Amino acid sequence: MDPIVPQLEKHTRIRRRRRMFSHARIPVRMMVPNFFTLLGLCAGLTSIRMSIEGRYDFALAAIVFAALLDGLDGRIARLLKASSRFGAELDSLADFVNFGVAPAIMIFTWGLGEHRSLGWIAVMLFALASALRLARFNTLIDDERPKWQSDFFQGVPTPAAAIIVLLPIYLAQLGLDLRSSPVLLNLVLAYVILVGLMMVSILPTYSGKLLGERIGREWVLPLFILSIAAVACLITYPYPTLTIASVGYLAALPWTWRRFRQLEQLHTAGAAATGPSSSTTSAPGPTGNATPPDGMRTAPPRVVEIRPGEQKR
Repeated sequence: MDPIVPQLEKHTRIRRRRRMFSHARIPVRMMVPNFFTLLGLCAGLTSIRMSIEGRYDFALAAIVFAALLDGLDGRIARLLKASSRFGAELDSLADFVNFGVAPAIMIFTWGLGEHRSLGWIAVMLFALASALRLARFNTLIDDERPKWQSDFFQGVPTPAAAIIVLLPIYLAQLGLDLRSSPVLLNLVLAYVILVGLMMVSILPTYSGKLLGERIGREWVLPLFILSIAAVACLITYPYPTLTIASVGYLAALPWTWRRFRQLEQLHTAGAAATGPSSSTTSAPGPTGNATPPDGMRTAPPRVVEIRPGEQKR
């Protein structure tokens, strides 16, 4: 037997016996983020029902609403200092339903159902990819990473994948229905699988977590205006807004990858410059003493001989 297996089983038993909450009375603020998570889960389940009934406008609105709530619950938990292991597990389960199962059901009932088994395999791979991506994210939470890497995800996050995978539905509402041709429908099938693969890939994607830490005073009012304009466009012109957002996100992926590589090279070079350098040391000389490097050698000490007859009186 592998000697590591008993240790893993021991730590697993300790983790299972650990209490979810360390106090008998839970502060009310600890429940606020979980309320937003459950509200998003209700939106995801409602989206599944709307998709089965063919009411795609309401199904899409429920997924977008769940994505907005998903962006709020984590920030609210950090703001109220209400993060907990229970909340993290509940958030992962809700994300799987909202951004893995609900979009898969929606895209299948919309058009991929015409492929029957092949279409079902495509949406099933998408849903499984979201589950694997969330499991990998949970295992990487405790890993120590440099601060600059905290602004990047590994792979496309599930809320973003749920929005961009529905791009064929947005285009159909704008007059470009890809269900009109079997060839175009095959492209939709390949697109769904591609988005699923991007979720489980190691492609660096921008997270924006460090963006909200501090902002300049001069940017406060413009950010308010831009946020209100974005919400107004999303409510008034949902399909053009979601189309532009999806295409813009896909177009920004190469730029994000290049930016990640630049930062990685920059920090690697900085770490190498601050570390020990082989040019500052040299091998010991014949006498066993280390020879100082060039530029640090000093002149030999001067010896002044004082003769008895030359001393000052």
